[in-house]
Amino acid sequence: MNQPEATVGDLGEQGILDTILPLLDSRTANLGPGDDAGALNVQGTEILVSVDTLVENQDFKLIWPSGLEHRAYDIGWKSIAQNVSDINAMGGRSTGAVISLSLPPTTSLEWVKDFAQGIADAINALGAKELTILGGDLGKSTEISVTTTVLGETAHGKILRSGAKPGDVIAVAGRLGDAGAGLSVLEHGSSATTWSRAVRRIAEAQCKPVPPLGSGPRAAEAGANAMMDISDGLVRDTARLAKSSGVSIDFERQVLQKFAARLAPAAQLTKADPMDWVLHGGEDFGLLAAFPADAEVPEEFTVLGVAKARSGRRSLVTVDGKTVTANAGFDHFN
Repeated sequence: MNQPEATVGDLGEQGILDTILPLLDSRTANLGPGDDAGALNVQGTEILVSVDTLVENQDFKLIWPSGLEHRAYDIGWKSIAQNVSDINAMGGRSTGAVISLSLPPTTSLEWVKDFAQGIADAINALGAKELTILGGDLGKSTEISVTTTVLGETAHGKILRSGAKPGDVIAVAGRLGDAGAGLSVLEHGSSATTWSRAVRRIAEAQCKPVPPLGSGPRAAEAGANAMMDISDGLVRDTARLAKSSGVSIDFERQVLQKFAARLAPAAQLTKADPMDWVLHGGEDFGLLAAFPADAEVPEEFTVLGVAKARSGRRSLVTVDGKTVTANAGFDHFN
């Protein structure tokens, strides 16, 4: 006779911790989980800090309309990926994290173990190998919610989004549009069991993003004047960089089309224009950077356009000189 599956309500907080901390043990150092606060050695450097939250039915669905189950593993992975991306965008490397996890008491223990394994594997696979789990918090709730705070440091000084200058080349490392296309596929009425391998790959970009870690420090070393990660869509985030820097930015459609071409399988399924995902799709966590015209742009970056002096009524972001709306893209409250 099969034993009923254990839940977090059965074990209580200490039982949950006793289950998941061994999975994260290799990622704890200095003073990690177990005391009232974590401790991280700092040797005269400036600390970078980023925090993000993932909430059930807002940022993910346990079962998508397509029928695909959103694995706990992927939620753990994404909770790390989106935060280390922010540190990367400042030209830094991630060194410490605290995680707050709120769960319904009926959540299975296997779900929590899978979540913790996703965290551990993301740290290793994404290349954030200096990242230490310092601790966190467990709580009871009516829905699953995870808030992750990541600390980091930089050897070259932090790079802000406000430093772009007229004449800078604007380049991106990582994906453009994949996660937005993946969300459309997940929300589509077609059954996930009928998807091609290419469509599954695109859907995974939403569930399990892969920010280009290491590109931030390399861009800083190459002399980047400004950087930010692309979490809310290329145009929306580029407009933020342009506004902060006092410039306008013009992209070349021909280059953007190369990113759109990769999304053809999702576009055929959903009958959407893949360029909309490239321009406005969020959560790829690619890296947008402005380099001096004479800089040697790191090879993993694709040059998309150029920054220009902003004057009069010139738009913040244009494509081949034509205005595109900066209000599209991801917004938690819209």
